[in-house]
Amino acid sequence: MATARYTEAVGRRKTASARVRLVPAGAPSVTVNGKNADVYFPIPEHQALLRAPLSVATETYAVTAIVRGGGIAAQAEAVRHGIARAVESLHGGARADLKKAGYLKRDPRAKERRKPGLKKARKSPQWSKR
Repeated sequence: MATARYTEAVGRRKTASARVRLVPAGAPSVTVNGKNADVYFPIPEHQALLRAPLSVATETYAVTAIVRGGGIAAQAEAVRHGIARAVESLHGGARADLKKAGYLKRDPRAKERRKPGLKKARKSPQWSKR
């Protein structure tokens, strides 16, 4: 039994990490952690986020993603980053469009660490004169 060839890429955002596989297929489908992407990400903005890099590709793909860590928004962006990387490795010509849209750049913003003597990263305790 011959298996379909796939392209794999890793996408990250904050503490979320996604392993994405693109398989050339007749019917496009997106599966995240064994569920349909529309079920896993019920918010329409997150669903649109996932499918954005696929609009650059000329072919249709079946996408399978395993994502761990982070929140729902970070997971959606991690999957988008992985899909964009996989599409770029398949279609070198799509790199300019993906890069212009900002899909290939890993978003480096993350929560700042808490410092000693402070309540949060930068919030200080209430000051009392006496």
